Amino acid sequence: MANREGDPSLGYLTRKETEVKLPRPTRVKNKTPAPIQITAEQILREARERQEAEIRPPKQKITDPTELADYRLRKRKEYEDLIRRVRWNKSVWVKYAKWEESQKDFKRARSVWERALDVDYRDHTMWLKYADFEMKNKFIKHAKNVWDRAVTLLPRVDQLWYKYIHMEEMLGDAAGARQIFERWMSWEPDQQAWLSYIKFELRYNEIERARGIYERFVQCIPKVGAWIRYAKFEMKNGEISRARNCYERAVDKLADDEEAETLFVAFAEFEEKCKETERARCIYKFALDHIPKGRAEDLYRKFVAFEKQYGDKEGIEDAIVGKRRFQYEEEVRKNPLNYDSWFDYIRLEESVGNKSRIREVYERAIANVPPADEKRYWQRYIYLWINYALYEELDAQDVSRTRDVYSECLKLIPHKKFSFAKIWLLAAQFEIRQLNLSDARLILGKAIGIAPKDKIFKKYIEIELQLGNIDRCRKLYEKYLEWSPENCYAWSKYAELERSLSETERARAIFELAIAQPALDMPELLWKAYIDFEIAEGEFERTRHLYERLLDRTKHLKVWISYAKFEASAMEETEQHEELSEDVLLEQRTLCIQRARRVFENAINYYRTSAPELKEERAMLLEEWLNMESSFGELGDVELVRVKLPKKLKKRRQIEIDDGPAGYEEYIDYLFPEESQASNLKILEQAYKWKKQKVASDDDDDDLDD
Repeated sequence: MANREGDPSLGYLTRKETEVKLPRPTRVKNKTPAPIQITAEQILREARERQEAEIRPPKQKITDPTELADYRLRKRKEYEDLIRRVRWNKSVWVKYAKWEESQKDFKRARSVWERALDVDYRDHTMWLKYADFEMKNKFIKHAKNVWDRAVTLLPRVDQLWYKYIHMEEMLGDAAGARQIFERWMSWEPDQQAWLSYIKFELRYNEIERARGIYERFVQCIPKVGAWIRYAKFEMKNGEISRARNCYERAVDKLADDEEAETLFVAFAEFEEKCKETERARCIYKFALDHIPKGRAEDLYRKFVAFEKQYGDKEGIEDAIVGKRRFQYEEEVRKNPLNYDSWFDYIRLEESVGNKSRIREVYERAIANVPPADEKRYWQRYIYLWINYALYEELDAQDVSRTRDVYSECLKLIPHKKFSFAKIWLLAAQFEIRQLNLSDARLILGKAIGIAPKDKIFKKYIEIELQLGNIDRCRKLYEKYLEWSPENCYAWSKYAELERSLSETERARAIFELAIAQPALDMPELLWKAYIDFEIAEGEFERTRHLYERLLDRTKHLKVWISYAKFEASAMEETEQHEELSEDVLLEQRTLCIQRARRVFENAINYYRTSAPELKEERAMLLEEWLNMESSFGELGDVELVRVKLPKKLKKRRQIEIDDGPAGYEEYIDYLFPEESQASNLKILEQAYKWKKQKVASDDDDDDLDD
């Protein structure tokens, strides 16, 4: 029942009656293109042709005054009713006034314009149309009155002033136009208004009046563009001294302005036109010294072009240097921590040779301390200090400033976190060059105390050794080894020093202390140095004892080979004794060969029993033994080694990775004689077992047959 009665919210219509029935979309069965294609342009053309003609009201013809009065009354009533409804609609007022104007009823039209201005006098377009109406119909006094009221009420609308002045000028009243300009200038308008006033005076050839307006103009708007226009005006009238005076006054007032670059360029170009090249050059240089580098790009370009045209070689180079200086200033301004840019900038200034400027750039560069106390950030920065100190010492030859630079640099570096040995050494070497040995020792001693480094110890010891202070060298080596007891280089050099002083026992004691250390950075070098020392001293028994001690610590292949070669080299030592007889020499040689063979045999036994997996090392050892036996000549026994040489076998093995097997690779394996004999014995043993089982099985078969 409710559906039949209807819903009050739907205007008592049923839901079914309010439903919008859309046409059912037709299903396109044939989607192939039609034989005749219709363009969109054709569809639009047909739609245009089928449009019905617009219905327009018929034209009325008024034949007598009564009809005209009725028409006017009806039309005015329509406009008045429309105004009452939309009083703020300006287009209605404009249409109403223009209709009254078309009826030649100017008083009524004027009344409409006045009523419109009462609604909104701030709309300057209404004033423009009102004044245009008065001028079009040649009501000059009324037009002047309208313009006067408009500029009084809206003095900031430039268009009103321009139209008012244009009307006065068209009427030939220049004095009246000038008075209007003066009224306008009292409001201090923008630049274009002043320029219009100046052009007005120039049209009437009033140069002095125009000059006076320019003076007021630059006082009202003290900008670079205003002064340049004033100077160009004087230049155009041939007043060069007045134009120069304008530029000079502008520079005094606007030297620090953001647009000062434009002013200086214009001033220099003015002097260039006047053939005053020296004046122009001075202006360019003054500008480059006073304008910030970031705003002087165009100035540099103009200066370089000027020098190329008027300057000599020195002037051109100076201009190019200035341009490059500007580029470097821009780079260091963008990123003051880009030390490469500072290096390039300093190199440029050093090529020029101005000491004060070079020092200024160095001071600015070293003021940019790296932000973090990490050595990688300081590695480039520290070379700024080094170059600064070297410049002061070598180029400026100022010893006190050089000493101050090194001192300040050493104070700045955070030595507890990291240090630079190069700085300490350069500071000490500088003092040595100044023959100030005590200060050099003080610097190096301070370096060892605060931030000891290998380079500092080495250089300090080298200096003292050159001076012949052996006791100081010994103390320094003791400090060095106390700081770094694992340093094999220091132990070796200390022992070498003692040996050079013929202190054999001291050198041997140092070597003994060194090899007794629990940890060494390169023990093989230390042992080699100790062994070479004993060999040089002719202590063969001590050398053998050293080799035995070394073999107790390591069984490395190189140790065995070195030991064997030492025993073989002892034979050469015996040959140098010419006083011995042939029999004794032969006996000595045979003994040396037997010792060398014993070393090789011990090595082979070790690799065969204790390290059978090191087959390649064992094969290399046998190769060395074979070469040595060949070098012995008649005393050598090559066959003794040859029977022990292994066979090389090329084998394949599977490559294992995390994901499983990944193919095969070839490798060289070695098969030694004892291994081949053992394998042959295993084969014979297996064959014997097989034969035995075969015989046993045959006996069992015979028993079953029986």
